[in-house]
Amino acid sequence: MLDTIVRGTIVRGAAILTVAVLAVLAAALTPVFSDDDFPIVGTYTKDEACKGDNARREDLLVKITRQNVESSMASCTILNRRRDGRAFQVHLECRMPGDLTIMGDATFIQRDDNALDFDDQDHTSPAVLHKCAGNTAAADVESHGR
Repeated sequence: MLDTIVRGTIVRGAAILTVAVLAVLAAALTPVFSDDDFPIVGTYTKDEACKGDNARREDLLVKITRQNVESSMASCTILNRRRDGRAFQVHLECRMPGDLTIMGDATFIQRDDNALDFDDQDHTSPAVLHKCAGNTAAADVESHGR
């Protein structure tokens, strides 16, 4: 009986140690991205300069984080991203109004004026995204649950 208890304790201890080692390995192997790897994070307005009333118009706001792209047209999760110089190719899963989910690719290209040229894989929604200065528009987006 004592032998069974000792073996059970050893097996449980080994299982806990294995899980701990796997957790440490997963954390160590997960890539850490700096802002330099994805410098397009921020709040933008679509096709209009981000100032005055435009900075508060929800139909123009686009928020890009490391994991998401949010706009009035869709809420997208970035599944994969790749950088090639000033161009960022992203693979997205987007939830659209009407509970429609689509997947696709899009490209953001950094411009010298701190704006982004945006285009989707089918070229149906090309746009210029103008970066908003400060956090005013970003705070407005978050306060509306976006």
